[in-house]
Amino acid sequence: MSLDAKLASLSTTIPECLAAGYVDIGSGMLLGVKTVDSHPQEVIALVAAATADMFAGPNITTIERLFKKSRGIGDDGHHYFQEIVVNSDNLIHVFLRGKVYPDYVAVFVCRKTANLGLALTKARMAMPEIESAV
Repeated sequence: MSLDAKLASLSTTIPECLAAGYVDIGSGMLLGVKTVDSHPQEVIALVAAATADMFAGPNITTIERLFKKSRGIGDDGHHYFQEIVVNSDNLIHVFLRGKVYPDYVAVFVCRKTANLGLALTKARMAMPEIESAV
């Protein structure tokens, strides 16, 4: 099954999910996407770039480096930020770093009325299937 088809299938298991995507944070490229509405390509590209900034931007990498230094840990490539949840006026945005592919992040956008705990749990459960489709 293609990545886009897998995202489409799994997005139906996440409560009130309106969009799902998979981002390569190294390049800022969107590898796959499924949305219920059409969105301008510029907006979709910016979401991918913003996801890369949140997980691998210069300030984040500096924070990770400083945490490691303060704990006497060498730079082993491990990342502290694994999940980010953003609540906007009308939506819940769930960002999950991959376990198998830590440079890839899944993004799920749900209506604000969705149960946050259930949306997060279902998104976590979807990750192994998404990573198997890459």
